[in-house]
Amino acid sequence: MIEAVHTTGREPSSPSIPRPTPPPDGNAAPRRVKADLTGVPETALWTLQHRAAEAARPDTVLPDPRAVQLMAELDFPFLERLGAPRPWLAQAIALRALAFDGVVREFLADHPDGTVVALGEGLETQFWRVDNGRAHWVTVDLPDPLALRKRVLPHGPRQRLLACDARERRWTAQIDAARGVLVTAQGLLMYLEPAQATRLIGVCAEAFPGGTMVFDTVSRRFSARTRGGTKGLGGHRLPPMPWGMDAAERTELRTAHPAIGEVSGVPLPAGRGLLGRLAPRLTDLPLLRNDCPLLTRLRFGPAPAVLPGRPRRPS
Repeated sequence: MIEAVHTTGREPSSPSIPRPTPPPDGNAAPRRVKADLTGVPETALWTLQHRAAEAARPDTVLPDPRAVQLMAELDFPFLERLGAPRPWLAQAIALRALAFDGVVREFLADHPDGTVVALGEGLETQFWRVDNGRAHWVTVDLPDPLALRKRVLPHGPRQRLLACDARERRWTAQIDAARGVLVTAQGLLMYLEPAQATRLIGVCAEAFPGGTMVFDTVSRRFSARTRGGTKGLGGHRLPPMPWGMDAAERTELRTAHPAIGEVSGVPLPAGRGLLGRLAPRLTDLPLLRNDCPLLTRLRFGPAPAVLPGRPRRPS
C-alpha cells in the first residue's frame, strides 16, 4: 500500500484496465479465472490493478507484461470494487515494486543460487521480472490467495508455494538457507499488529543467520487513518493497518532481535514527471517526511560460533 502524496505534476487521464484480446472468429472466448478475495487478501488485486495500469503505458517505469496479462485473465469487478487506477498512484506502486526488485537483484548478484522467500506475495509477478535462471523462490501466503496464485501463474521447479500464515514460525523450517536467504515482505507488515510485526522480524533474524530482509511500512499518521475507517481513492474501505512507523523510529528495529546487525533505508528509484523526480527524496522533504511509506533493509549477523565441547543451542 502506498500512501497518498500530493503532487502538482500533470498526468494523463486514468489508464484503462487491460482486457482480454478478442479471440479469432469462430473460437470461444478465453475462460477467465474468478478471483474471489476479500479483506486484506483483496489488496493483492488492488496492487495488481495499479501495477498493470502502469506497465501498460508506453513510457512505463516498470515493464511487467505478466501483470498486464494477468489482469486480462482475471474475472473480478475491479472498477466496481476498487475504482479506477490513478496514474500517479500506479506509478508510485510500480516504483515501490522496482525498489524491491533492486534489492532482489543485488542479493542474487552475490548469491546467484540463493533463496528468495516472499511473504504474503499475493499476485506479485516479481519472479518473472528478476529471475536469473538459478534462484530458488518460495512464496508463503494464506491458503486462499495462494490457491488463486497457483491457478493463474505458472510455477516451475525452482518455485515453491507454502500455504502458511507468515506469523507462524513453522514455515522457516521449510527454507534451505545454505546458499543465502533474502526475505521480502511487500505490502504485508502494515497489516499486522506492532508486536506481531516485530516478532516476525525477530523470527527471520534468528532463523536465517547471515540473511537479509526487506519490507515496507506506512507512517504512523496513515496507520491511524486506516484504523479510523478511511476509504481508498476508489471509494473502497481500506483494511486497518495497525503497524505504522516513521523514519526516526527505524533504528529501533534493532531491538527486535540481537542478530539484527544493520538497519538501512531503501530509497525509491526515480520515475516519470514531478512525482518520479521527487520519489527518491520523499523522506528528506519536511512537509512529507512523516506521511511517506518507508522501505527498510535488515541484515542479520552470522550464527554464533560453537565452542568445542559445547552443544549448539536448539532452534
